[in-house]
Amino acid sequence: MKREIHTELRSCIEREELVVLATVVAGPGLGNQLLIWPAEQTLGDLGTPRLNQRAALFAEKAFHSFESKRRTVDHQGEQIEIFFDVHPPPEKMIIIGAVHVAIHLIELARVLGIKTIVIDPRTAFATPERFAAADQLIAGWPAEALADIPIHESTYFVALSHDFKIDLPALEIALAGPARYVGALGSTRTHAKRVDELLELGLSREQIERIRAPIGLDLGGRKAEEIALAIAAQIVAARHGREL
Repeated sequence: MKREIHTELRSCIEREELVVLATVVAGPGLGNQLLIWPAEQTLGDLGTPRLNQRAALFAEKAFHSFESKRRTVDHQGEQIEIFFDVHPPPEKMIIIGAVHVAIHLIELARVLGIKTIVIDPRTAFATPERFAAADQLIAGWPAEALADIPIHESTYFVALSHDFKIDLPALEIALAGPARYVGALGSTRTHAKRVDELLELGLSREQIERIRAPIGLDLGGRKAEEIALAIAAQIVAARHGREL
């Protein structure tokens, strides 16, 4: 069973799937393992169904925080120590809109170790000269480009084009998946219009409420580099499970 678990774990990492490996590191059942997915799917056994169930509950918190840690469980009068090892997908930032703010945001993302993908159909803006620092630049429409880009729990999605024809189809796709962060540039009035448009597209209010808008922490800055910093700061908060 351990070989099967480790084979599946490697496959999950290759497929960029979020998964937690729970291992008994002290107490009865030493060495037992349970692989846990966010959808409550599991593989393996820690010893009893009750212990597996409790481990799955602990894993839910790990999925949110991405923090690996040990937990001590009192099970049938005995202390069992379990290590929850989180394996999140590689972080990436999808930026819709090859605008000036995006140039500075890419620089900050590189410092944070986040891969960047810029998408914009406007070829006058989406040029290799302007976005040499991006890991990937796609001069195309988001609906087409995103069909080949997985959106997972380590994805930070930023809509900056300020053009509903570009942003709305992209947001519709982002909100259908488990992206860790979805933000959109624009004033409160612009966002109110955006909400109406997304509702007409069939999105639920619960989905739309995931959008951070106006985007970024309120740092008071108005320059492109200051807006980029505000967005990066909010993404760092999201990275660590903070609701700001």
